[in-house]
Amino acid sequence: MNPIQASPKRALLSAIPVAVILFFLPLLITPYHVTLLAYGLIFAIAALGFNLLLGYTGLLSFGHSAYFGMGAYAVAFIVKYLNITSMEVFLLGGILVSAAIAALFGFLCVRYTRIFFGILTLALSQVLWSLAFKFYWVTGGTDGLRVPTPSLLGIPNPEGEEKMIFLAHRYYYYVLVIFLVGVAVMWVIVHSPFGKALQAIRDNETRAEFVGVQVWRYRWVAFLVSGIYTGVAGTLWVPLNGLTTPDILHWTFSGKIVFFTVLGGFQTFMGPIIGGVAYNYLETYAVGHTVYWQMVLGVVLVLLVLVLPTGIAGTAGRLVLRLRRAA
Repeated sequence: MNPIQASPKRALLSAIPVAVILFFLPLLITPYHVTLLAYGLIFAIAALGFNLLLGYTGLLSFGHSAYFGMGAYAVAFIVKYLNITSMEVFLLGGILVSAAIAALFGFLCVRYTRIFFGILTLALSQVLWSLAFKFYWVTGGTDGLRVPTPSLLGIPNPEGEEKMIFLAHRYYYYVLVIFLVGVAVMWVIVHSPFGKALQAIRDNETRAEFVGVQVWRYRWVAFLVSGIYTGVAGTLWVPLNGLTTPDILHWTFSGKIVFFTVLGGFQTFMGPIIGGVAYNYLETYAVGHTVYWQMVLGVVLVLLVLVLPTGIAGTAGRLVLRLRRAA
């Protein structure tokens, strides 16, 4: 049985207690840690989208910072040029912009596979980074563009409410709802005939083509959905961060998305979610405790490849399977 597959009933039974824990967790931990968890859930949304390409379609992209960054910049431009602070408008704008960029880049990239696909996605994302960096009178350059606290569901923020309290309560639950909806939608996608066709393309492209699967079209749709998920993550990230800069369009940010997807385990559905949350805490505490935090993350990546090649979720799943067989 492919480790990327799981029983729907078992998945639902395991998802309900996790959702309940995430709902009540802000009552038990500090606002700072709730904010960190919100960052982790946003990264998990990006990882879900990325894993649709890597885990289910077999395409390794080094350009997903483009869709994350364009979702964030769409919010910043809406605030700057339209003077709108509605989170629902932000989401609509982020989805439309990231979908347009993903549709264009996907049209150019999905005709290629392996290293050619990866290099092309990286090159296209670097084009957007250079534009954001050079056109500083539009994008703010390295100073970036600030994004104020948004209104949620048309309800303005109470006057005098601290931003940390807003982020750790109302905004956290807003992110949590979108995260849960995103997980449910992705579960339906990967277990639908479309998702099975993507796995067939990943396992044997030639055989899939012989049985009538339109490989190019399926890859393009997967690329589009993946880009939209990552764009939604960028849209949710920028109000939480309060500032967007060209750094999130750089290829190193794409490497970060690859990192936490692999950390959790791209051969499982839950792996990227675990990796997104775990990576955020790992990076935060590494930055807070040592100036050599990049070296720490590099060592973790090396150990991950050597000791846990299937990631956290993949290794845990295999250990549980061995224990059941032994029992």
